[in-house]
Amino acid sequence: MTPHSPRSDPIDVVQRFHQALNARDLEGMLACLTDDTVFENTHPAPDGTRYEGRTAVRSFWEEFLEGSSAARIEAEEVLAAGDRCVMRWVYTWVDARGAEGHIRGVDLYRVRGGLIAEKLSYVKG
Repeated sequence: MTPHSPRSDPIDVVQRFHQALNARDLEGMLACLTDDTVFENTHPAPDGTRYEGRTAVRSFWEEFLEGSSAARIEAEEVLAAGDRCVMRWVYTWVDARGAEGHIRGVDLYRVRGGLIAEKLSYVKG
């Protein structure tokens, strides 16, 4: 892929990952990640948990998808500069009692070779 290939554009890569996440397509999500990818979750506060490498990140997303059947992340805005991409989002869910909830946040991505090498997540509040 050339640096200008649509599949390597940071916004395109992040949107493909995001679409796979909302489709609950774990393999599609993993196809967007480098082998040495890093993901920093928002929980527990204040720093979240850091997952390093595709295997660790896969384990997190497997557990997340299994426990969050009604979860949805809506992108509000996506911006890119060089190999960096920022997505502002709203995460909505329905808990075990049927109560709806949401949080707003931002993900900071670094894209390398057309794949996500880093995803750092932050929430409001």
